[in-house]
Amino acid sequence: MAWCLDPRTTELPSAEAKFCPPMTLGYGSQMPSQSATEPPTPPNDASTDSAVGSTQSRGPIPSGFRTVGIVGSGIMGAGVAEVVARAGFTVIVASRSKERAGETEAAFASSLNRQVEKGRLTLDDRDATLALLTTTNAMGDLAQCDLVIESIVEDLDRKREVFGVLDEVCAPHAILATNTSTLPVVELAMRTKRPQQVCGIHFFNPAPAMSLVEVVNQITAVPATIERASAFARECGKDPVVVKDRAGFIVNALLFPYLNNAVRLLENGVANRDDMDNAMKGGCGFPMGPFALLDLVGIDTSVAILEALFAETRDPHVSPQPLLRRMVTANMLGRKTGVGFYDYPKRA
Repeated sequence: MAWCLDPRTTELPSAEAKFCPPMTLGYGSQMPSQSATEPPTPPNDASTDSAVGSTQSRGPIPSGFRTVGIVGSGIMGAGVAEVVARAGFTVIVASRSKERAGETEAAFASSLNRQVEKGRLTLDDRDATLALLTTTNAMGDLAQCDLVIESIVEDLDRKREVFGVLDEVCAPHAILATNTSTLPVVELAMRTKRPQQVCGIHFFNPAPAMSLVEVVNQITAVPATIERASAFARECGKDPVVVKDRAGFIVNALLFPYLNNAVRLLENGVANRDDMDNAMKGGCGFPMGPFALLDLVGIDTSVAILEALFAETRDPHVSPQPLLRRMVTANMLGRKTGVGFYDYPKRA
C-alpha cells in the first residue's frame, strides 16, 4: 500500500491520509539514469570536486551543499532547520499544510528572538538567518536542494513514501538523508533509484543545543555520500560520528534499555519517580533523570524506538513496558502534550 502523494502539490502524509495502489507514486519514472556506484557531481564550483574521494589523505572535506531541504516541521524538523540556517545554508522546510508552514515560520522567528534577548545572537544575525529560511507545503519545491533531510514521525511506511517522492522531485545530484533515530536507513534507500546517495544524518533533541550528529553509513551508500554528510555536520558546528546501520545506532542502542528498565523499576515499586531521577543525577552525574528524559524525547517516540530495537534484537529488555504503551493511548506524551511522567504548564 502507498500514500496518495502528488510531488507538485503534496502535503506530507498524515494518519488520516488515504491509501492508494503502490504505482500511484510512479517514483523515479521521470528521473535520468544514474550510476549505481557513484553519485552524480553537483552542479557547483570546484569546491565540490574536493567532496569526492577518500578523506584519509586530504583531511576533512567541504560538503559542497548550498541549499538544504527539511521534510517535517515538528520539534526536530524545526530545530534542525534553525541549526542549518544559522550555519549559513539556504533552507526550505516542507510542512504538511500551508497553515503548518506559517506556524513554522512564526516559531522559527520566535526562537531566534529568544536568542537575541539572551545575548546569543545579534539583530543583524537574526535577520540574516530569517532571510535564509522559506517554508512550503509542496514537495516539488525541494527540487533545487543539494541535500534533503527527512524528519517526520518515526513510522517506516510513511518515511518510505516520502523518500519515493523525494527521489522523483529532487535533482540527480542531491543526497537524501533521514533524521531517524532508530529505523533501518537501507529500507529508505531502496525506495529510491539513488541508494548510493542515501544516508542517515541524526541530530539530537534539542538540535540547536546538542553537539552530536550520528552519520549512518547504510550498506548501499558510497564513501563520498558519508564524507559529505560528515562535512555538512561539521559545517553546522556539530561533532559527527559515523555508525553502521543498526537499530538504535550508538546512542539509542545504549540509552533506551536504560530508560525502559527505569520504567520497569517504577512499575515494580522499587522506587518512586523523583527518587529515581535524583539518583541518576546525583549518582551518575546525568543532567536529567530517566523520566524527565522520556518526557523530553516523547513517550510515543520512545515506544517507537523501543519497538524498533526489539524487532531487530528480540532482547526483552527493550520490549516497551506496559506503562509506556498505556501513556501513549492516553495521549500522555510528555512535554509535547503538557503531561507525561511530569506535568508541564502551557506557555502564555
